[in-house]
Amino acid sequence: MIKYYRAFITFLLIAIAFGASAQSAQTISTSSSPYSRYGLGDIDPALLPQNIAMGGIGTAINRISGYNNINPLNPASYGAINYTTIDVGIYSNISSFSQYGQASSTNANFRLSHVAFAIPVSRHSALSFGLLPYSEMGYNNLQTRPNLGTKSSVDTSAVSYLANGNGGLSKAYIGYGLGIGKHLLIGFNASYIFGNLQQFSSTEYPIFGTLDTRTEDDNSVGGLNYDYGAQYSFDFGEGKQKHLVLGYSASASSSVNESYTHIVSQYSYSNGVENVATDTLVNLQKVPGKVQLPQINHFGISYQYDQHFLIGADYTMGHWSGLSIAGVNQGFQDSKTYNIGGQFTPNANSLHNYFARTDYRLGFVYDEGYLSLYNTTISTKAVTFGFGLPLAPNLSTFYKINFSAEVGQRGTLGTTTNPLVKENFVNLHLSFTLNDKWFQRFKFE
Repeated sequence: MIKYYRAFITFLLIAIAFGASAQSAQTISTSSSPYSRYGLGDIDPALLPQNIAMGGIGTAINRISGYNNINPLNPASYGAINYTTIDVGIYSNISSFSQYGQASSTNANFRLSHVAFAIPVSRHSALSFGLLPYSEMGYNNLQTRPNLGTKSSVDTSAVSYLANGNGGLSKAYIGYGLGIGKHLLIGFNASYIFGNLQQFSSTEYPIFGTLDTRTEDDNSVGGLNYDYGAQYSFDFGEGKQKHLVLGYSASASSSVNESYTHIVSQYSYSNGVENVATDTLVNLQKVPGKVQLPQINHFGISYQYDQHFLIGADYTMGHWSGLSIAGVNQGFQDSKTYNIGGQFTPNANSLHNYFARTDYRLGFVYDEGYLSLYNTTISTKAVTFGFGLPLAPNLSTFYKINFSAEVGQRGTLGTTTNPLVKENFVNLHLSFTLNDKWFQRFKFE
């Protein structure tokens, strides 16, 4: 009876998480950064909270502190999974924005972040599938220019330039990892990237009788993408409890489909209320096109002493200069990301001290991003930390709650001629991880 009850709860959790995550990606703005207006929005790394807390390392990571860990960043890691594993999480973001000569503002967002599963297929291989965020878009910007944008000495009124966008893309993946011999793991993911991005820009004049102009862009994306990777471990020490792991993974450059709608209309206000559009200057509906995604390469190294500590470092190169949407290159530069971090567990086998069994995680990330505005690279730097909180095991079932936080800064404070935005952020992640023995045969003698 317990087996069927557990299966029902798991199925219910899957349905809720998949539905909520898909809705978040397609219809709800989950970012509040002004930098998300470019390209496909802010790109999410394919990382779960336990990796995020360690500075985002993941290329050379498989099991963490004896627990099976789902690591979509490098599908080779699935080959080390020997328990059925479920990981479901939520995410919250708090950001403040500062711009030269303007008052600062603060925004907050909350959503379900991911749902991921892994099932052992054989002793040295496993299948994984799930739903992850791929990108997020959400911004709202207002700028004003005096004198109707002219050099007139009389400021009759100011022109308003409004820009906002929302939406995001999701990544539904299925992958397989395989162990070859005692030291080599290889794997791949096949992913379907889908979602919708909406952007609006308006120019409004306060003079009565003047027609304002609005541009609406709606981009629906859907297509296949592929990830592949490998890990090689050197195992040594008494009981082979120490592991030096080298890792490589990549997201292949691929072309996905898009359906693009572009509308330019004119409208006016009456008594402060916007009227129905009086004219449509351009009306392009569902024009088919392609989005060319970039090749992204990850290199990593880690050292782990089972049940005690783990340290590692990653280096990522993203060929974002090759990103094009509807055949138009987006003018990005290639990105470079540096991650370093680790975790420490005082005594994983302690019976009377819960805090000794807790995983303590710390890391740092520096990203030379793909955006360059006003000859300035929009970089991100953050300190990360978190905890792995074990729950009481039940025979062959193990539970852990993973909490992580990212505290950092993106961009820089500009000037009157360089209107950049400095973004200070706190990202909070919480997930529940289950390791359980399913689909096993019991022998009775």
